[in-house]
Amino acid sequence: MTEAPQEFFTVNQLAEALGITPRAIRFYETKGLLAPRRVGTMRVFTRRDRARLQLILRGIRLGFSLAEVAEYLDLYDADPTKTEQMRLLRDKVTDRIAALEAQRRDLDQTLAELRNIAAQADAALVDEPRRPARRSA
Repeated sequence: MTEAPQEFFTVNQLAEALGITPRAIRFYETKGLLAPRRVGTMRVFTRRDRARLQLILRGIRLGFSLAEVAEYLDLYDADPTKTEQMRLLRDKVTDRIAALEAQRRDLDQTLAELRNIAAQADAALVDEPRRPARRSA
């Protein structure tokens, strides 16, 4: 017999399931990215909220701003065909790839320059006659 999927999650259950803190979930709530239901005084999250939070976390992990994640999620709710959402996603991902590739070029250039400096320092040390170590008084 298979277990039925859980319908509702508390903030602690959701945090534990996704490996984040309850405080992080509350932060996304304050930013308007999540809107849990209330059962009495307790906030409960649906499977849809969980999926939405997974999208938020993925977007953040991939380097998108909260504003960009919010824009994507807003389209998810507004566009039943998901066409505009996919266009936005494609454009944002393409821009992010370009930015990361530029960072990689900059990083490769910086690494090459640092390696060159290290090689010059090594060469200078080889050419330098050995001096006796200074003694502190």
